[in-house]
Amino acid sequence: MPITANNPNRKSWLDVPPESDFPIQNIPFGVFLTKDDVITIGTRIGDYAIDLGALQQLNYFEGIELTDDMFMQDTLNDFISDGKKTWRLVRNRIAELFDVKNNKLKDNKEHRETVVFNIEDVEMQLPVLIGDYTDFYSSKEHATNVGKMFRDPENALLPNWLHIPVGYHGRSSSIVPSGIPVHRPMGQTVPLGESTPVFGPSRSIDFELETAFITTDANIMGENIPVHEAEDYIFGMVLLNDWSARDIQRWEYVPLGPFLAKNFATSISPWIVTMDALEPFRTKGPKQDPTPLPYLQQKGKHAFDINLEVEIEPENGEPTIVSQSNFKYMYWSMSQQLAHHTSNGCRVNSGDMMGSGTISGPTPESFGSMLELTWGGKNPITMKDGTERKFINDNDSVRFKGWCQNKEVRIGFGEVCSKLLPPFVRS
Repeated sequence: MPITANNPNRKSWLDVPPESDFPIQNIPFGVFLTKDDVITIGTRIGDYAIDLGALQQLNYFEGIELTDDMFMQDTLNDFISDGKKTWRLVRNRIAELFDVKNNKLKDNKEHRETVVFNIEDVEMQLPVLIGDYTDFYSSKEHATNVGKMFRDPENALLPNWLHIPVGYHGRSSSIVPSGIPVHRPMGQTVPLGESTPVFGPSRSIDFELETAFITTDANIMGENIPVHEAEDYIFGMVLLNDWSARDIQRWEYVPLGPFLAKNFATSISPWIVTMDALEPFRTKGPKQDPTPLPYLQQKGKHAFDINLEVEIEPENGEPTIVSQSNFKYMYWSMSQQLAHHTSNGCRVNSGDMMGSGTISGPTPESFGSMLELTWGGKNPITMKDGTERKFINDNDSVRFKGWCQNKEVRIGFGEVCSKLLPPFVRS
């Protein structure tokens, strides 16, 4: 089935600013709360949020097999469970309805007022009920930088790294959408030069520049997903800030890896950009040497050219761009990650989220964390207001942006932006 929604020549009867992340060729999916306190599944074109629940009630999805309440829910899980054919049919229909040449909805004022909202008048929610969350560690540059800092620089990568997409199971209880503030966590740390731990607020809060993909129901327990089929089970992608407390992590991570240093908060962008929308931006990933084992081998273009940017904005200050990177630098592809994840028969369900791991590029300005950008705090970043940052200060906001662009179209993710607050104090 062709992806007619991606036609680069298509224009919408809704006004779309030239540099918008959300032209009619994007059609992402999300969940929002209307000003009438109604939660609905929707999409976005330009600066307009579109109520898909209302569209379905008004019979605009006639001919597409959908359950009666498909878009009248507070998560996208059921829609994602319906699979790739349904996702594509719905995106294609939305593109048709909002095409400048189609007057069916455009000329029906009553329907239009029920379906279309200004984006300022809605409140974005977490788009899926995330049952399981896995975080990978798939940037060779990032893993090498961390290895140089904390281990032998001559053997920065651990022996397994070039053979498997390394990952760990995180938690989903503290994943929040953009705009929800994050509190500086308390925890055990060992001050420099000391050997006894103390308990108190983390002094080294960091961001991690990541993306994540959302899966559909992929397998039954015991079944693996072949690498060449894996993309069929990936619904779409979001931007992800995996907040990290580096001093807590330094003390706790041996022998079992990340725990409290990671699970206090993870922020994601609220619109899921589908893999269909990203199709025009496929590119080849880095050469893999040594050649992976057969179950991870793939040919063709399985990376995506997604520009990524991080800025830090002090309270009452001007934002400073601190990192500019690209998703195409990732050593292990999403399909390799999913194939490896299920290679032992691990079950993957609709709404599961898989983080890419920190995305660092080959140059210092493309590093994806403050740990790397300041090299552990040794080289502070100077902000536009003259202050310095080794890590993130209280009341700083961290903003990620992501977009793809060619000569014909720009497809973006919007942003994930969260403010770091002081430690939570019980009243």
